[in-house]
Amino acid sequence: MPHDDQEIRLSIQRLARRIRSMQADEDVTEGQRSVLFALDNKGSQTLGSLSEHEHVTPPSMNRTVNALVAAGLVTRVTAEDDARKVTLDLSEAGRAFIDETRRRRDAWFTKRLALLTPEHRRLLDEVAPILRELADQ
Repeated sequence: MPHDDQEIRLSIQRLARRIRSMQADEDVTEGQRSVLFALDNKGSQTLGSLSEHEHVTPPSMNRTVNALVAAGLVTRVTAEDDARKVTLDLSEAGRAFIDETRRRRDAWFTKRLALLTPEHRRLLDEVAPILRELADQ
């Protein structure tokens, strides 16, 4: 059976897009959601480190962070020893957004997996490490 690289890529993209669409608040943009998950994964970050992580300019990141702060999803914390140093953290509402988004994504994905035949589920279990390896490259 010939492998169609484009079909594989498109299928993975469609699946990723469907999973990403399962989020707690539809008003949160993709860029904002990415920042929230970065803070969840990496912990407190400076504006500069978030800019690097997200591959955007500091002014662009500042606009994104300002919107998240205004929405109550992120807090700014000034260092006690240096008032110029500010770190960004998830607020309780930001943590709730992350938790609810994960819950929705897990529920959606679990429901879809339950519809697979046992053979398809076995094949998916076998390919998961390969997909992880591709994603980590």
